[in-house]
Amino acid sequence: MTLKTIKILVCDDSVLARKKLKDYLKIIGCNQIIEATDGENAVELYKEENPDIVFLDIVMPKKDGISAVNEIIAYDPDAYIVMTSSVGTQDNLKQALKAGARDFVQKPIDNDMILKSIENKLKGGK
Repeated sequence: MTLKTIKILVCDDSVLARKKLKDYLKIIGCNQIIEATDGENAVELYKEENPDIVFLDIVMPKKDGISAVNEIIAYDPDAYIVMTSSVGTQDNLKQALKAGARDFVQKPIDNDMILKSIENKLKGGK
C-alpha cells in the first residue's frame, strides 16, 4: 500500500472541511478519495468501498461520529479510523477512541498530522 494506492474515506458535514482535506490528500499523491456527508453516509460507504483509512468528524447530523465508529468497528474490527474534532469535544473524542478509533486530529486540521496518520497506517498500523 502506498499514497497512490491507499483508499481514503473523508467524512465531514462541512463541504469546506471535506474540500480542504481532499485537496491536501491529492497534493500528497492520494488518488482514491471517497466523500461522505454524515455518519450514516460514512457507514454505508465504508461497507461498499472498504477504505483503508477513514477521517471522520465527530459532530454531524443524522449520525454522529461516535455512532459511526461503533457501527464501522462492529462491521470491521480492523477499520483504521482517525477522528477529527474541534475544540470543546474532548469528551466525544475520548468516547470515539474508546469505541475503536485509532487516532485523532484536532481542527483546524494540520496537514502534518494528516500525513502522520496516513504514514502510521502505511507502516502497518492496525
